[in-house]
Amino acid sequence: MYTGYFGLKEIPFSIAPNPHYLFMSVRHREALAHLTYGLGETGGFVLLTGEVGTGKTTVSRCLLDQLPENTQAAFILNPTLSSQELLATICDELKIRYRKTGATLKTLTDKIQEKLLKNHQAGLNTILIIDEAQHLQAEVLEQLRLLTNLETHTKKLLQVILIGQPELQQLLQRRDLRQLAQRITARYHLLPLNREEVAQYIQHRLAIADCQQPLFNRRAITTIHQLSKGIPRLINLLCDRALLGAYGENKQIVDKKLVLGASVEALGAEFSRQPWWQKTSGRLALAGGLLAVTLGLGFVAGNYQDQAPGAEPVTPLSAVNAGEAADISQQPASAKELSPETDWPSVTAASRSLPEAVRHLFSLWRLQVEEDLTEPCQVANSYELSCYWFKGTLPALLKLNYPAVFKFIDDSGSAFYGTLLGVSQSANGEKESYRFQFDRQEHRVDKAWFDSYWQGGAVVFWQPPKNAYFEPVTRIDEHSLSESVQWLENKLSQQQQRPAREVQGMDAMLKNQLRQFQRQHGIDSSGDAGEQTLMLLTNTVDQGQPIFK
Repeated sequence: MYTGYFGLKEIPFSIAPNPHYLFMSVRHREALAHLTYGLGETGGFVLLTGEVGTGKTTVSRCLLDQLPENTQAAFILNPTLSSQELLATICDELKIRYRKTGATLKTLTDKIQEKLLKNHQAGLNTILIIDEAQHLQAEVLEQLRLLTNLETHTKKLLQVILIGQPELQQLLQRRDLRQLAQRITARYHLLPLNREEVAQYIQHRLAIADCQQPLFNRRAITTIHQLSKGIPRLINLLCDRALLGAYGENKQIVDKKLVLGASVEALGAEFSRQPWWQKTSGRLALAGGLLAVTLGLGFVAGNYQDQAPGAEPVTPLSAVNAGEAADISQQPASAKELSPETDWPSVTAASRSLPEAVRHLFSLWRLQVEEDLTEPCQVANSYELSCYWFKGTLPALLKLNYPAVFKFIDDSGSAFYGTLLGVSQSANGEKESYRFQFDRQEHRVDKAWFDSYWQGGAVVFWQPPKNAYFEPVTRIDEHSLSESVQWLENKLSQQQQRPAREVQGMDAMLKNQLRQFQRQHGIDSSGDAGEQTLMLLTNTVDQGQPIFK
């Protein structure tokens, strides 16, 4: 309907796999290189995983197009088969004749092995590609492993590529499949597109459709990236519906509003943009249906990350020692002291607005934010900050060393918001108090007041390190890029005052040192570096001191 309106020769964002619209990002090319390497002389199993719609099948089809002429390939798209059905399908794909009635596992296996030997003698390589392999049953995978037992002194006669969603990695971690897992010669996890690649992807498809002008503005592309999470299939759905919306409203350029409207129609109501404090599912759902959030921000350092544009270091949020308590306890003349029984009207009436509290928080970053702040996480993302949803105690939050805005619930059940400015203790350490800014007025509250009205939840804004593709890294594990793992080793070595090693992956020594760091700081010691771990590491300099000055 809109092709003529925008001067397009055809619909540019169809979800059909049109080879003319093939877009190979850096990740797709790297995935293709891993598959090609895995199909080298040694053979065995090759693993390609990724979320739905990231382009795994596209990579596999590119691989098929690049296979040498002396290759016979079998491609299985529906792996929800029994062992016997899988063997029969392999026979069909390799054009092996067999008796359809009365065929047994042994009969089919013998036929396949006979074919593999004939191909080898004729100088042909045999490759089996299985898409959606996360649906394979464990006994079927074991049957595949047995097929690869046929080998010469130098190579396997059958090479298998397993393509699937992340659940496939979990499936292969089963103890009864460890023999197969040990035969994987190459593996690659395909990540979604980053924001820059989303822009390139959109422009690429428009150019193929003979578009002579930009149809999406900068904020529209940013929103598409945020809503689609960089998944090409979702990008297509959003762009197609947004162009239709622009056509319907007689607009020449797709803006953020059109993309948000398209998201509900194209992706479903669950993708509609609710205010973040009203969400009741996932990480935002807290006990009793009340979300008590803290909005914090940190300024981080790393070996290969950029600073947020225009941002400057802010004062640290950390518990002070007794020697510093006197300085913080010197309240400004305008500060008032609150207790659970007093001063409610003067505080709550002036601090009902969450956007105002968030705007004050951004000002601590020296960021003058003009955007609508009903979606603070989305605004923070545009400044290269990441959201971390925290649930715990105030001491645990203080360890992260980030300033915060708290959501309090008064006696009537209504919310009001305040920015935490400091924490102080009396000289004997028995009495603790907190300085908050409610609207434009500072107040000092005691622990009893704080405990009465804060529910214990938090959301922290922080600036994560970036990987080699300039993407934010919020978790580092055994599947992470080698550059990210090396960054983790470098930061831990600084904290533990030891020489840094050169590492290629999460080896046993690095996992052990990571657990030591996590136990020392009282956070989950799972062996992977989650957000709390990275927040602590990025919020320190070489000497282990907070980078805030």
